[in-house]
Amino acid sequence: MMDQSTANKMRVSFDLDEVLFVSPVTHKTEPALVFPLNRIFKERLRLGTPELIGRLQKMGFEVWVYTSSFRTERYIRTLFRLYGVRFDGIVNGTRHLKEVQRNNKTVLPQKLPNHYRISLHVDDETVICTLGRQYGFRTYQLDAQDDDWKEKIIARAEEIRKLDNQ
Repeated sequence: MMDQSTANKMRVSFDLDEVLFVSPVTHKTEPALVFPLNRIFKERLRLGTPELIGRLQKMGFEVWVYTSSFRTERYIRTLFRLYGVRFDGIVNGTRHLKEVQRNNKTVLPQKLPNHYRISLHVDDETVICTLGRQYGFRTYQLDAQDDDWKEKIIARAEEIRKLDNQ
C-alpha cells in the first residue's frame, strides 16, 4: 500500500529521444561520459538534465521516464545514475505494451501517461502532445534547443500542481 506522501506526489515524465537524449550537433549537451562508458552509453544528455530532475525532485515531484523505445529499464537507470540521476519510475515500450495496450483491440497511443497517474509528460512529438488533449493527459512539447527549457518545464509543472490542488 502507498503511503500518503507517495499518493499525493505529482508525477512528471520525460520522453528520451530528442527530449533528454539529444544530438550535440543540434543541442547543448552534458559532457560525454569517460571511456569506456562512452562506448556503452552513446547517448548524450541535453544540457541541464541532471539539474532539472534534481530540482523537480527537491520540489516534491516524482520524475519518471516514459519512452516508446525498447531500451531496458536497467540500461536507462544505469546511464542516468552515471550522471547522478535516479528516476522514480520508468515506462519503456515493453512495459507500455504489457500494461497499457495489453489485449486491447483498439490501438492505443504509444504513450498514455495518465495510466500511470503522470500529471505532466514532456515530449518532442506533436502527435503525442495532440493526443494528450484527446486522451486527457497534460503535455509540454520540447524539441529545439532552448536555453530556458528547465524554467519553462518547472513553471508548467507548478501550474499543473496548482490546478490539481484546487
